[in-house]
Amino acid sequence: MIHVPTAPWAHTAFDVLAWGSGAAVGWGLYRWRLAEPLRRVAAATGPGYFACLVAGAAAGAWASGSLNTMRQAAPALSHSIVGALVGAIVGVELYKAVRGIRGSTGTVFVGSFATGAAIGRWGCLFAGLPDRTYGLPTALPWGVDLGDGISRHPVQIYESLSMAAFLAAYLVALAWRSPWAMRRGFYALCIWYGAQRFAWEFLKPYPTVLGPFNVFHLLCGGLVVYGLAYYVRDLADERSAGRAEGRAVSLPRADHQPL
Repeated sequence: MIHVPTAPWAHTAFDVLAWGSGAAVGWGLYRWRLAEPLRRVAAATGPGYFACLVAGAAAGAWASGSLNTMRQAAPALSHSIVGALVGAIVGVELYKAVRGIRGSTGTVFVGSFATGAAIGRWGCLFAGLPDRTYGLPTALPWGVDLGDGISRHPVQIYESLSMAAFLAAYLVALAWRSPWAMRRGFYALCIWYGAQRFAWEFLKPYPTVLGPFNVFHLLCGGLVVYGLAYYVRDLADERSAGRAEGRAVSLPRADHQPL
């Protein structure tokens, strides 16, 4: 068992580091590979896009977090990153439906979110038991003691390492200009984040709401379904566009130059 020193202020300190680093990574990726996708998104959307994103994220974060903690032994309001992601998606997709916008608009946020999650989860760990994100007891040698003498699954580290692995794969794919990263990176993020978080939720002592599943199981399952559905749809759109280009015919003009 590994003893972990904890302090409530650690959460805020790591939050600042996480989102500062996320913003820096996002800016770097924009300058490196994502300037053109962002220009297309900016041209297709307007200020209402970001208003819906922020409103959805705030509502989703506090609604989901509080729905979980208000059902625990000591009820309290709280917020959740997965709820923020789901809420932002709902807000943006509603906005896109009204405006008739098709295709992914979240590519520019992928690197920032993955970076923020990978770093921010360490703040949850070092904040200790009051953060309410600790894992179930375990006899594994890497179990952590957060101050109560009980060896627990370091679920925060599991998620951090998982998101760091995704970020590494995403950066490699961007370097190669892989279509899954350039076009469908946000959908891939939703699939990966939702699936790995769904697994870790079984290692947390949260109250269940449907069979063995807690609130976050349901949200993460929704993320995976959303990501898969939109990934497949965008892949079909890409293939359809490729077939249309393949059917194009080069017609000679009078001077025998192709049209």
